[in-house]
Amino acid sequence: MNAVGVVALALLSAAAVLVLVRLARGPRALDRIVAVEVLVTLVVAGTCVSIAVWRYTTFVPVLIVLALLGFIGAMTAARLVEEREDLR
Repeated sequence: MNAVGVVALALLSAAAVLVLVRLARGPRALDRIVAVEVLVTLVVAGTCVSIAVWRYTTFVPVLIVLALLGFIGAMTAARLVEEREDLR
């Protein structure tokens, strides 16, 4: 693994730790939803870095599934928040 890959994975790991702190401490449900979405994005970015560094093309379907799950999760969370806003 080259130095760029190590630095990229280290920065993504540091960002994931900060997101996990926000997920645990988030005062509202919307803060936690956004933290989960950012965490999914960080996992997708880490998978991209892994694909680039180790040249494993077999992870590309996993990357597509993770991105799709992140999108579906964001849409579901947006609907949930919208329904809760309508109830007020």
